[in-house]
Amino acid sequence: MRELVLHISGMSCGHCMHAVDAALKSHPGLHLESLRMGGAVVRYDEQITNPDAIEGVVAEAGYPATAAPAHSGAKEQP
Repeated sequence: MRELVLHISGMSCGHCMHAVDAALKSHPGLHLESLRMGGAVVRYDEQITNPDAIEGVVAEAGYPATAAPAHSGAKEQP
C-alpha cells in the first residue's frame, strides 16, 4: 500500500468534510488515514486504484484535489 497526501480546496465546514469522507471511504482499494480541513492522508492499493482516480473521486464530491506522495519516511507496505 502506498500513502498519499491530498490537498483539497473548498472544504470549509462539517458538511464538506462529511462529503469528502464518504467519497473516499466508498472508493475501492483506498483506506482513509486522516481527514482535516483542506486535506487528507490516504493509503491505497496501486493494483486497484491510482492518484488520478483518487483525485477524481474527491472532485466528483465537489472539491478539487491535488495528490502528492507522502513525505519521505512514510510507511509503505508491499
